Amino acid sequence: MSESATLILTDGSTFSGYSFGASGTAVGEVVFSTGMTGYQEMLTDPSYAGQILVLTFPLVGNYGINLSDMESSQIQVRGLVVREECRTPSHWAADTTLGQYLASQGICGLAGVDSRSITRRLRSQGVMMGAIVNSADVANPSTVLDTYPSYTEVDFACGVSTDAAVDWEMPDVPRYRIVVIDVGVKYNIMRLLKLRGCQLISLPCTTPTQDIVALDPDGVVLSPGPGDPALLNYIVDTTRDLIGKVPLLGICLGHQLIGRALGADTFKLPFGHRGGNHPVREIANGRIHITAQNHGYSLDPSGLSADVEVSHVHLNDGTVEGLRHRSEPVMSIQYHSEASPGPLDNVHIFDRFLEMIRPIAKKE
Repeated sequence: MSESATLILTDGSTFSGYSFGASGTAVGEVVFSTGMTGYQEMLTDPSYAGQILVLTFPLVGNYGINLSDMESSQIQVRGLVVREECRTPSHWAADTTLGQYLASQGICGLAGVDSRSITRRLRSQGVMMGAIVNSADVANPSTVLDTYPSYTEVDFACGVSTDAAVDWEMPDVPRYRIVVIDVGVKYNIMRLLKLRGCQLISLPCTTPTQDIVALDPDGVVLSPGPGDPALLNYIVDTTRDLIGKVPLLGICLGHQLIGRALGADTFKLPFGHRGGNHPVREIANGRIHITAQNHGYSLDPSGLSADVEVSHVHLNDGTVEGLRHRSEPVMSIQYHSEASPGPLDNVHIFDRFLEMIRPIAKKE
């Protein structure tokens, strides 16, 4: 029989259910995603580092876990909260169950709770720190949160970045050499760029400008990743130094870092954008894109320099979803063009990036 467990939020609210996956305690910022599928990609998305993920879709795990849909080398969430976990998945590619997968990496899960009720609280009160606790293991569950730092105090990007330069498997006939500054890169970014004939080198997020330029890249991608961009001024400084030296594409956190390098500030959204159905308008042509998103911060465009324009906006709340430099080869998007999980409508962003660097590469 499963052990009882409880999710405790910093506002004092509690949600009791039962433990699955690993037994124990998990502490992190509690966030929710409205995605109906893709729990495996979400679990392994580095942008969820330091967070407890609540899934609004009521049944999770029904197609199991396979070894080919990972977006990083390990589970990144601190904990997972679901209404119902499926213990008997039905899919030809399943290698294991959701609960077994969590347990294999020591990640706590909580099931048997009303995950949509938790979501409504987070939407009304804003995301907050929380803990999954097993009352049998914790003498005073309400004090667990007192011993952990707030999510906004930790540089999670440095924790998920690669420790050393990584040369990814090269395509047969490489077209461009692309450097990826890894602040939490997802595998599908690398897959899609390789599919387009790019030689890929991922670098630690602490890599100085001169070491990046020394690799003679045709373009640089700043990846998605977790945490507060205000803590990452060392990457912002590098980004600012790269502008004018090499074409840049920023995705999600990378978009925020480019924005800060161009004069914008960032702020925390009440409950973030997480899911696969976020509508974004491209200002130049009025086209509406349905996008996959996973971020808790946004750009304040008021400080942007005059040679930068907002290229995309979120239709739900008007927040900035993309930037374009008027004179330099620099572009960024707030959403996840790699769509893992999510709709594939926006993978054209990689084609647009390569079109931006093509004349520069030819001229050189």
